Amino acid sequence: MEQAVSAPDTTRPELELTGSRQFTSWLHEQKASLAFTTYQSGKLFLIGMREDGRLSVFERTFNRCMGLWGGEQTLYMSTLYQLWRFENALKLGETHDGYDRLYVPRLAWTTGDIDAHDVMVDGAGRVIFANTLFSCLATVSDTHSFAPLWHPPYVTRLAAEDRCHLNGLALESGAPAYVTAVSRSDAHEAWRDHRRDGGVLIDVRTNQIVLDGLSMPHSPRMHQGRLWLLDSGNAGFGYVDFKRGRFEPVAFCPGYARGLAFTGDFAVVGLSKPRQNKTFSGLALDDQLREKNIEARCQLQVIDLKRGDVVHSLRIEGVVTELYDVVVLPGVRRPMALGFKTDEIRRVISIGSWPQA
Repeated sequence: MEQAVSAPDTTRPELELTGSRQFTSWLHEQKASLAFTTYQSGKLFLIGMREDGRLSVFERTFNRCMGLWGGEQTLYMSTLYQLWRFENALKLGETHDGYDRLYVPRLAWTTGDIDAHDVMVDGAGRVIFANTLFSCLATVSDTHSFAPLWHPPYVTRLAAEDRCHLNGLALESGAPAYVTAVSRSDAHEAWRDHRRDGGVLIDVRTNQIVLDGLSMPHSPRMHQGRLWLLDSGNAGFGYVDFKRGRFEPVAFCPGYARGLAFTGDFAVVGLSKPRQNKTFSGLALDDQLREKNIEARCQLQVIDLKRGDVVHSLRIEGVVTELYDVVVLPGVRRPMALGFKTDEIRRVISIGSWPQA
């Protein structure tokens, strides 16, 4: 049977998360947990499994949670005007109230409201993010809001104008390799005029446009030797066929797709209900939903890469309608995190090692 976790309410739950029948079993088989961010409602969710096999859902509130990068011990997350680093406070084998990871916010860079989207950590441990407002890739700075690293060849200067809505970043061999942008425009918010078919995939190393004609693409990721991405406005999840120079759809996404992660032969895709404004209207996604006679969903869906089938899902209903990013936390059974709205953070203290003599 499905497993649901909800907030108490006498009429409609404020928030309800419902896993498909074998969702927790799949987490157990993958020896992993999930984390995802919600855009408008400002939540970081950590999804794992309790000792009794039931779904574990843990949430914390941060303003406009967006880009997320995760590992066994560390999380990075971009928010409204900061980029946060969380570290696990538990030693190997320790638990805290039944949780085997306790992510504590240890460090934050104040970036200002630059609309930071995807966040990655390169092979040298450097944080790199898609600085959407300034149409560039950037890294953090101890003295400034950010330090620019690269911008598309068609962007003539750094300006706080969101010229092309550069949003996605993929690493290859530990270095920035590909970005997605909604258009190749070079004027203030001009990308809004090209949402239906102006999307591009750019090779950062050569400055070449690898693909065009996409619709609001997001979340490029390398996995198993392929570059995968979300053709969000066309309801598509698939990979790039470099030989033919085209996007190969693998699965239909019944919602606005943003956020993509992998574990083994499975992809985890975040879906949102489209906003009722011009940004998300007039896309092919709307036509496909009508043709298939379904409503857009807010959920995580697990896709079998070999068959293209949706095999598991975590459906989200209530106040959360829009997701941004999702990551897989390998080797983690049941994660939690500290925030700033309770006193817990005052009482969780860990001690580092003595300096070496």
